[in-house]
Amino acid sequence: MAESHAFRSGCPINLTLEILGDRWSLLVLRDMMFGDRRHFRELLGKSEEGIASNILADRLKKLQVQGMITRADDPSHKQKAIYSLTEKAIQLVPIMAMVGGWGRRHLAVTEELSIRAQLLEEGGPAMWDAFMDELRRRHLGLPGEGRSVLAELQAAYEEVCARNREA
Repeated sequence: MAESHAFRSGCPINLTLEILGDRWSLLVLRDMMFGDRRHFRELLGKSEEGIASNILADRLKKLQVQGMITRADDPSHKQKAIYSLTEKAIQLVPIMAMVGGWGRRHLAVTEELSIRAQLLEEGGPAMWDAFMDELRRRHLGLPGEGRSVLAELQAAYEEVCARNREA
Protein backbone atom coordinates (compact mmCIF):
# COMPACT_ATOMS: atom_id res chain seq x y z
CA MET A 1 0.00 0.00 0.00
CA ALA A 2 1.15 3.55 -0.62
CA GLU A 3 2.78 5.51 2.20
CA SER A 4 0.35 7.27 4.53
CA HIS A 5 1.68 10.70 3.50
CA ALA A 6 0.23 10.12 0.01
CA PHE A 7 -3.29 10.25 1.47
CA ARG A 8 -5.24 13.31 2.59
CA SER A 9 -5.66 11.97 6.13
CA GLY A 10 -5.55 8.83 8.22
CA CYS A 11 -9.34 8.77 8.63
CA PRO A 12 -10.63 5.27 7.75
CA ILE A 13 -13.50 6.71 5.69
CA ASN A 14 -11.11 8.96 3.77
CA LEU A 15 -8.66 6.12 3.17
CA THR A 16 -11.44 3.85 1.89
CA LEU A 17 -12.73 6.57 -0.41
CA GLU A 18 -9.25 7.21 -1.74
CA ILE A 19 -9.19 3.59 -2.94
CA LEU A 20 -12.85 3.09 -3.89
CA GLY A 21 -14.32 6.57 -4.21
CA ASP A 22 -13.77 7.30 -7.89
CA ARG A 23 -16.56 6.84 -10.41
CA TRP A 24 -15.53 3.38 -11.63
CA SER A 25 -13.64 1.30 -9.05
CA LEU A 26 -16.67 -0.01 -7.16
CA LEU A 27 -18.43 -0.74 -10.45
CA VAL A 28 -15.49 -2.82 -11.67
CA LEU A 29 -15.51 -4.73 -8.37
CA ARG A 30 -19.31 -5.08 -8.60
CA ASP A 31 -19.02 -6.60 -12.07
CA MET A 32 -16.35 -9.02 -10.89
CA MET A 33 -18.43 -10.03 -7.86
CA PHE A 34 -21.97 -10.12 -9.17
CA GLY A 35 -21.36 -10.57 -12.90
CA ASP A 36 -18.53 -13.10 -12.57
CA ARG A 37 -16.57 -11.05 -15.12
CA ARG A 38 -12.89 -11.94 -14.97
CA HIS A 39 -11.47 -10.83 -18.34
CA PHE A 40 -10.88 -7.32 -19.67
CA ARG A 41 -13.25 -7.81 -22.62
CA GLU A 42 -16.05 -9.05 -20.36
CA LEU A 43 -15.63 -6.09 -18.02
CA LEU A 44 -15.55 -3.70 -20.96
CA GLY A 45 -18.29 -5.13 -23.16
CA LYS A 46 -20.82 -5.99 -20.48
CA SER A 47 -20.57 -2.76 -18.50
CA GLU A 48 -24.08 -1.33 -18.12
CA GLU A 49 -22.52 2.07 -17.55
CA GLY A 50 -20.30 1.97 -20.64
CA ILE A 51 -16.81 2.27 -19.20
CA ALA A 52 -14.15 3.36 -21.72
CA SER A 53 -11.28 0.94 -22.35
CA ASN A 54 -8.60 3.37 -21.13
CA ILE A 55 -10.53 4.04 -17.91
CA LEU A 56 -11.04 0.31 -17.32
CA ALA A 57 -7.34 -0.39 -17.87
CA ASP A 58 -6.46 2.39 -15.42
CA ARG A 59 -8.89 1.18 -12.75
CA LEU A 60 -7.72 -2.42 -13.05
CA LYS A 61 -4.12 -1.26 -12.53
CA LYS A 62 -5.10 0.90 -9.55
CA LEU A 63 -7.14 -1.87 -7.96
CA GLN A 64 -4.21 -4.23 -8.44
CA VAL A 65 -1.74 -1.78 -6.86
CA GLN A 66 -4.11 -1.34 -3.90
CA GLY A 67 -4.31 -5.11 -3.39
CA MET A 68 -8.00 -5.39 -4.32
CA ILE A 69 -7.48 -7.65 -7.35
CA THR A 70 -4.80 -9.83 -8.86
CA ARG A 71 -3.93 -10.41 -12.49
CA ALA A 72 -2.71 -13.73 -13.89
CA ASP A 73 -2.10 -15.06 -17.36
CA ASP A 74 -5.03 -17.03 -18.75
CA PRO A 75 -3.76 -20.55 -19.49
CA SER A 76 -6.37 -20.94 -22.25
CA HIS A 77 -5.17 -17.90 -24.23
CA LYS A 78 -1.68 -16.37 -24.31
CA GLN A 79 -2.88 -12.79 -24.76
CA LYS A 80 -5.60 -12.83 -22.09
CA ALA A 81 -5.40 -12.20 -18.38
CA ILE A 82 -7.72 -13.36 -15.63
CA TYR A 83 -8.52 -10.89 -12.88
CA SER A 84 -9.40 -12.18 -9.43
CA LEU A 85 -10.70 -10.55 -6.31
CA THR A 86 -8.48 -10.65 -3.25
CA GLU A 87 -9.69 -11.31 0.27
CA LYS A 88 -9.60 -7.56 0.83
CA ALA A 89 -12.11 -7.03 -2.01
CA ILE A 90 -14.25 -10.03 -1.06
CA GLN A 91 -14.77 -8.47 2.36
CA LEU A 92 -16.61 -5.60 0.62
CA VAL A 93 -19.66 -7.84 0.06
CA PRO A 94 -21.54 -6.55 3.13
CA ILE A 95 -20.79 -2.97 2.11
CA MET A 96 -21.97 -3.63 -1.44
CA ALA A 97 -25.15 -5.18 -0.03
CA MET A 98 -25.75 -2.15 2.18
CA VAL A 99 -25.06 0.35 -0.62
CA GLY A 100 -27.36 -1.58 -2.95
CA GLY A 101 -30.10 -1.70 -0.33
CA TRP A 102 -29.81 2.01 0.34
CA GLY A 103 -29.97 2.77 -3.39
CA ARG A 104 -32.99 0.51 -3.80
CA ARG A 105 -34.87 2.31 -1.05
CA HIS A 106 -33.96 5.89 -1.96
CA LEU A 107 -33.31 6.08 -5.71
CA ALA A 108 -35.17 5.41 -8.96
CA VAL A 109 -33.75 1.95 -9.69
CA THR A 110 -34.93 -0.58 -12.24
CA GLU A 111 -36.43 -3.84 -11.05
CA GLU A 112 -34.00 -5.89 -13.13
CA LEU A 113 -30.89 -4.22 -11.78
CA SER A 114 -32.11 -4.01 -8.19
CA ILE A 115 -33.31 -7.59 -7.64
CA ARG A 116 -29.84 -8.72 -6.55
CA ALA A 117 -29.67 -5.89 -4.01
CA GLN A 118 -33.09 -6.83 -2.71
CA LEU A 119 -32.14 -10.48 -2.26
CA LEU A 120 -28.86 -9.60 -0.57
CA GLU A 121 -30.60 -7.19 1.76
CA GLU A 122 -33.28 -9.76 2.63
CA GLY A 123 -30.71 -12.55 2.96
CA GLY A 124 -28.63 -10.53 5.40
CA PRO A 125 -25.33 -11.61 6.95
CA ALA A 126 -25.91 -15.34 6.41
CA MET A 127 -26.24 -14.80 2.65
CA TRP A 128 -23.31 -12.38 2.59
CA ASP A 129 -21.11 -14.93 4.34
CA ALA A 130 -22.16 -17.67 1.92
CA PHE A 131 -21.44 -15.35 -1.01
CA MET A 132 -18.01 -14.42 0.36
CA ASP A 133 -17.22 -18.12 0.78
CA GLU A 134 -18.26 -18.72 -2.83
CA LEU A 135 -16.09 -15.83 -4.04
CA ARG A 136 -13.16 -17.25 -2.08
CA ARG A 137 -13.60 -20.57 -3.89
CA ARG A 138 -13.92 -18.89 -7.30
CA HIS A 139 -11.24 -16.20 -6.97
CA LEU A 140 -8.80 -17.51 -4.39
CA GLY A 141 -9.05 -21.17 -5.32
CA LEU A 142 -10.04 -22.27 -1.84
CA PRO A 143 -11.37 -25.81 -1.68
CA GLY A 144 -14.84 -26.76 -0.66
CA GLU A 145 -18.40 -26.67 -1.76
CA GLY A 146 -21.40 -24.72 -0.72
CA ARG A 147 -24.33 -22.63 -1.68
CA SER A 148 -24.05 -20.71 -4.96
CA VAL A 149 -25.38 -17.27 -4.09
CA LEU A 150 -24.18 -16.08 -7.49
CA ALA A 151 -26.45 -18.63 -9.20
CA GLU A 152 -29.37 -17.60 -6.99
CA LEU A 153 -28.86 -13.92 -7.79
CA GLN A 154 -28.51 -14.63 -11.52
CA ALA A 155 -31.65 -16.79 -11.56
CA ALA A 156 -33.65 -14.03 -9.86
CA TYR A 157 -32.34 -11.47 -12.35
CA GLU A 158 -33.23 -13.69 -15.31
CA GLU A 159 -36.70 -14.33 -13.86
CA VAL A 160 -37.41 -10.60 -13.54
CA CYS A 161 -36.11 -9.96 -17.07
CA ALA A 162 -38.32 -12.72 -18.49
CA ARG A 163 -41.37 -11.50 -16.59
CA ASN A 164 -40.83 -7.93 -17.78
CA ARG A 165 -40.40 -9.07 -21.41
CA GLU A 166 -43.79 -10.79 -21.22
CA ALA A 167 -45.50 -7.72 -19.74
